[in-house]
Amino acid sequence: MLRFRLGLLLLWAVSALANDNLRVAYEWREMDFKYASPDQRWSAIERGEFKPANVIPFGLEVAGHRLFVTLPRWRDGVPASLAYLDLNDTSSKGPALKPFPSWQAHNLQEAEPELVSPFRVRADRCGRLWVLDSRISGVLEQTKIYGAAQLLVYDLHNDDLLRRHVLPAAQLKQGSLLANLAVEDSDCENTFAYAADLGSPGLVVYSWKDQESWRVQHHFFHPDPMAGNFSINGIEFQWDDGLYGLALSKPLETGYSTLYFHPLCSTTEFSVDTAILRNKTLATSPMIYREFKVLGSRGPNTQAGAEFLDPDTGVLFYALPNLNEVACWRTATDFSHSSQSRIYMNNETLVFPSDIKVDDQKRLWVLSNQLPIFIYDELYPGSINFRILTASVKEAIENTACEIRTSPLPDVINKLGDILNTNIKVRANSAPSLRNLSSLMVVGLCLLMGFRI
Repeated sequence: MLRFRLGLLLLWAVSALANDNLRVAYEWREMDFKYASPDQRWSAIERGEFKPANVIPFGLEVAGHRLFVTLPRWRDGVPASLAYLDLNDTSSKGPALKPFPSWQAHNLQEAEPELVSPFRVRADRCGRLWVLDSRISGVLEQTKIYGAAQLLVYDLHNDDLLRRHVLPAAQLKQGSLLANLAVEDSDCENTFAYAADLGSPGLVVYSWKDQESWRVQHHFFHPDPMAGNFSINGIEFQWDDGLYGLALSKPLETGYSTLYFHPLCSTTEFSVDTAILRNKTLATSPMIYREFKVLGSRGPNTQAGAEFLDPDTGVLFYALPNLNEVACWRTATDFSHSSQSRIYMNNETLVFPSDIKVDDQKRLWVLSNQLPIFIYDELYPGSINFRILTASVKEAIENTACEIRTSPLPDVINKLGDILNTNIKVRANSAPSLRNLSSLMVVGLCLLMGFRI
């Protein structure tokens, strides 16, 4: 019992030493857009084309000097569902957004609208912006479907549309909602995109070279029925969402990557080699059953949302919505509690971390949007509702289990535990031993001052 209590004390001391190095870079009470003039903006509001209370940011990406934000059309009154801000413009912490690639691209009155309701965007190393568009509007009101989900690929040098791939009907199921995207871009001419279907669990793989896609099925994509309960800032609800988080490692010696993934309603992380997914014949056959790996559980109440892997450090960053937290795991280590760490947690500034990215400048970006309040309650326009937080990757993982060091935290804890246990067994009944034990605990806690969970 004493050993157990000492272990809890050590873990408490470690977890209390949080860095929380993320800082708020941008924040908004309500999202706004750059119109040609104030009159045009007010005219859009009067016509109901722009309803600020109905606009919520969901996904983000950084490419060059632009930070892109997706604004899905959950309700009507969203004039543009993909926009960006200029990182070089530091005049405001809540800047109005500029529609991408143009206002016209978001016009739902067109016979075939270019952009309807994208959830995720991904800029690749080849100067392209990949956009995953559900083409479903009004999911919280009167739902309207403008066609099958699509992948749009833009040239970031001139914002021209390079390619539009509409998913074949056979690759979508009843209830399908593609809400996450990863792009394997080590070869620009042989790039692959992976789209997660959380509504009817599955993974859609798209080949840039062959200009075709296929759907992969696996039971690891499905939600855990025991992990559907959520409680976020006093709002309790149940979801049954499947495959959601996607993150790619840097290329392995084979030339392929590891795709890390998890359902939203799950506390378990999984992985698969992209060599399996990129082979259409193999990926669509039942032969892949044992090719998918179970990495392990994150523990109770740790349903994870978006995730992203920094290729330089091999650190996987992931959102924990139930905890208002962003955490990390260094993929070079086993997937265990001691190899994962909290890097930021805040019940005010990080309510529902919706997206996570690392840009080519090694900066970590996190978007929080209070989504459960938006869905089940009402956002108060007088308070800050949306935030984008950032820090360098180095700052974010400093003094955590994800930082590369010569004496990892688990080793320190194990050695200290052995010392304490030995001292207790050998001289448990002597007063001097108790004083020595206290001294050892103080020394041990001091050693842990640079670490945390």
